[in-house]
Amino acid sequence: MKQIVFSGSSLDRAGHRRRDAAWLRERLADDATRVLPVWRLSPLVRSGAAPKLAWATPALLDGREAAPEPVFLGEADGVAHFAADLSDRPEPLSEFGFEGVAHFPELRAVAGLLPLGDAAIAAQARHLLDWHSRHAFCPGCGEATRPKDGGWARWCNACSTEHFPRTDPVVIMLVLDGERCLLGRQPAWPRPFFSALAGFVEGGETLEEAVQREVAEEAGIAVSNVRYLASQPWPFPASLMLGCTAHATTREIVVDRTEIEEADWFTKDEVRAALAAPTARLAVPPPMAIAHHLIRAWVGGEAGA
Repeated sequence: MKQIVFSGSSLDRAGHRRRDAAWLRERLADDATRVLPVWRLSPLVRSGAAPKLAWATPALLDGREAAPEPVFLGEADGVAHFAADLSDRPEPLSEFGFEGVAHFPELRAVAGLLPLGDAAIAAQARHLLDWHSRHAFCPGCGEATRPKDGGWARWCNACSTEHFPRTDPVVIMLVLDGERCLLGRQPAWPRPFFSALAGFVEGGETLEEAVQREVAEEAGIAVSNVRYLASQPWPFPASLMLGCTAHATTREIVVDRTEIEEADWFTKDEVRAALAAPTARLAVPPPMAIAHHLIRAWVGGEAGA
């Protein structure tokens, strides 16, 4: 299976550095340090035919003491890398001199065009900065929290509680029945777009149980022989997609229309044709999505139930 978008970061996350406040301060005073500007959860990307992340120096942070603290992403070749949230600035492109050379595209729109390592870094930065923006107050006592450990935790002084970024596990599964697979579509998707079924893992549930429950709820199909294949970080806002296959033990589809609008069986030949180009009956997810890789792996004989 090919490497999946949002995986394969070129940074060493250097977890041992996060608690070293003096080292972090020194890095933020070092002109060699790289800072990724992020505005309204969109990373700064160089304009042109070959987009890539656009990095700035710590001078970007000068005079911004009241702004959100930058988060430490990791190191590459001994150089520290941070992400800085510029969402408090109304016109950051012109204010910081980026206009004409870089822009802030929505990450989903550009992720498939970025180098894989850059897309992974952007996903990490988006995940962390979004978490900070949503967790300014302690869920235990309601008092304000502050960032700590390079942005990998928040601390509540009022009740001495430490909070950490969350990741929500999501199962996404290709249900197989011999030479057919089960795909579904949500109401908002344009026809004839279909994808693998998916759903959040619930508390006290294994991945296998989540796959069985979600397929039964959405399509009325019973499955067994659940196999994990691959995963994908999905920072919209904070999911980890856990790609699986499963073998159908029943075939009659009963769609729960509160979950999806439609589901159907598609032959391997139909899916193979749709991977090459959308057909009148089927369009499949693009390579940016893990569902694409699950489907392609099955068609190519790399995955089965």
